Amino acid sequence: MAKMIKVTLTKSVIGASPKQRKVVEALGLKKMHQSVELVDCPQTRGAINKVPHLLTVEEL
Repeated sequence: MAKMIKVTLTKSVIGASPKQRKVVEALGLKKMHQSVELVDCPQTRGAINKVPHLLTVEEL
């Protein structure tokens, strides 16, 4: 089975740029403190690295 990571939106996107908002939305996050489980792949890690100040990442 593929490795999974849990991504949580911990800060608001209100002050973020439109590009950063789209990255957060592409990760499947819509509200504060919402969590999603994603496959740990280079594409996911790249998106997370664009907005690390807004997210908390846990390895499962």
